[in-house]
Amino acid sequence: MNRWLRLTLLGVGAMNSPRFAPAGLLLRCRGHRVAFDGGPGAEPPPGPLDAWLVTDEQAELRSALRRSASARGVRIRAGDLQVGELRLRCLPVVHTSHPTYGYRIETGGPVVVWAPEFWEFPAWAAGADLMFAEAAAWGRPIRFRGGVGGHATVQSVAEQSVRQGVGRLVFAHIGRPGIRAIAAGQKPTVGEWGVEGRTYSLRFGEEH
Repeated sequence: MNRWLRLTLLGVGAMNSPRFAPAGLLLRCRGHRVAFDGGPGAEPPPGPLDAWLVTDEQAELRSALRRSASARGVRIRAGDLQVGELRLRCLPVVHTSHPTYGYRIETGGPVVVWAPEFWEFPAWAAGADLMFAEAAAWGRPIRFRGGVGGHATVQSVAEQSVRQGVGRLVFAHIGRPGIRAIAAGQKPTVGEWGVEGRTYSLRFGEEH
């Protein structure tokens, strides 16, 4: 029978955003629940969690995330996970001087990517049906000191998503430049701004 994968944005903000809670996602499928990233104001609602996965184990929010996860009986970690029929693959992204990751969620049908921070568009996101992506920079990229990475622009992410065959692009790590663009009524050339609390649903499996 058909099954549903439901993904709810817990937050869509970059670090220290004046408007949005930290970028986070809650996956739900057939009784399973997995949280991704998030932080203060972007915690998953009450209920058991199979895991709490992060894209950066050295992120500034790690202490707050550890406390929240511990209260749920899980620990934050970066890594692969098999949840029922779903395969969650932890894959590297180019972002900063230490290892950072994104996730490719495979259902045997539709593919979802959670990659809220990167300097270079991850090649492994190619062909995703739904991608939650970097949006910290708007008109020009944000380069980290020492040339060790940074944040890609919304425009470059949009262009690469088309080249890489991404079906639906949702910007889910919105920085101050993006907030100013939203206030000015500007929109990405491809894709859409993520909305906190919105659930994105995909159906997979076959009807018998």
